[in-house]
Amino acid sequence: MHCFALAAASGLWPFAILAICVATIILLITKLRVHAFLALIGVAVLAGMLAPVGRLPGEPEKSHWIQAVELSATEFGAVCGRIGIVIALASIIGVCVMESGAADKVVRRFLAAFGERRAGLALVTGGFLVGLPIFFDTFFMLLVPLARALRLRTGRDYTLFVLAICCAGAVTHSLVIPHPGPLAMAELLKVDVGWSVIVGTLVSIPAVAIGWQVAKWLNRRCDVPLRETPGLPLAELHSITSKPESELPSFTASVLPVLLPIFLISSASFLAAFSGAARLGAAHTLIEFVGNRNVALVIGALLAMRLVIRQRKMAWAGLGALLGPALETAGVIILITSAGGAFGLMLKHAGVGEAIRQVALGRDINLILLGWTVAVVMKFSQGSATVSMLTTAAMMLGVTQGAELPYHPMYLFLAIGFGALGISWMNDSGFWVISRLSGFTERETLRTWTVLAFSMSFAGLLETLLLATLFPFK
Repeated sequence: MHCFALAAASGLWPFAILAICVATIILLITKLRVHAFLALIGVAVLAGMLAPVGRLPGEPEKSHWIQAVELSATEFGAVCGRIGIVIALASIIGVCVMESGAADKVVRRFLAAFGERRAGLALVTGGFLVGLPIFFDTFFMLLVPLARALRLRTGRDYTLFVLAICCAGAVTHSLVIPHPGPLAMAELLKVDVGWSVIVGTLVSIPAVAIGWQVAKWLNRRCDVPLRETPGLPLAELHSITSKPESELPSFTASVLPVLLPIFLISSASFLAAFSGAARLGAAHTLIEFVGNRNVALVIGALLAMRLVIRQRKMAWAGLGALLGPALETAGVIILITSAGGAFGLMLKHAGVGEAIRQVALGRDINLILLGWTVAVVMKFSQGSATVSMLTTAAMMLGVTQGAELPYHPMYLFLAIGFGALGISWMNDSGFWVISRLSGFTERETLRTWTVLAFSMSFAGLLETLLLATLFPFK
């Protein structure tokens, strides 16, 4: 108690709150294996309880502890209202793109365009496009049979094919909405959603390109053989690769559910940024409406559902059964992401963000480097990239409020996203998805995927620092 009183008196109490909450998250998720939703909503309430009495909105009408619980629930609902529909619709688009054969079509077209000699590059470029709306674990499950089939066909470069898929999917998972981590970060840091899609996608490209070069280097150093894996015997690969392309949808129909929502959202943000207060009449209103992220993703979801109904020749009842598991998964992601957002806002109410801002700005600490470092440490500590993004953005929230940054807050968004790629090892579910589905041993996964992820993360940091210096866009 004496230590707590001393910390409060010296102005260090917000940092004590932060340390207690982060340590609690790591303990609950890593050691006790508590579900991420329960851990995050629990520490949101804990942050409110540890805040100085009288600081929380609604006091003293309600007692401090009751308000800590009520305010956590209110903030949880507010975040859920902003991101829930987006994540659910993205999940629908993802499963429909997979089940209709659209994703397979995109990758096959890129393979045809690049040729078999450049099959790895085709997987990177085609996978990057497919991975924009699909969560990483699902994305990897979708494309790894193609990597295994290519190894059977070519007799070489299996490590390269697997890492090509990882290059394409890992960066979009950390930087591009509608993935849950970037979506929550944009909400917390008050970054425009449309511009975050544009910037996140464009900035991902150099990082993926560097990752591709690292993947080729790793392929020369670690030639992993093709092995049997659970759920996908080698014999079944032939049926996957021998499916006639005539049974797949057209390339245009395949990419439209993915690219049209991105185009609509980006167009609305572009128009808002450059039209200023001027109104362009009915056309402006229409673009604003269809460019709303919820509306744009509804349009994409309708196109994707129409595609899967046409390709699979199924009724609406069959579509409902198909979408059920995807929406259940989306529900869990929404709970986790909303709980993380509530945690961030409760840290803000507790004064953590303001305390970080005062120390960082007073000592001329590079906030981009700080955000990236914290995200890397959080990823290494508890494994989840999404939790890493949520927690780090929550810590950096106060930095962007009322502060005159030397660059646009978008650069904090990028730094945290790249940091969440960080160090992927045995406590990361993605590590085990890659290892088990590809047939890599734990040692081989550490020597390849872990090295690749950190190289892209560090390259992204350097890219962000360079862009913030050359184009601050304050």
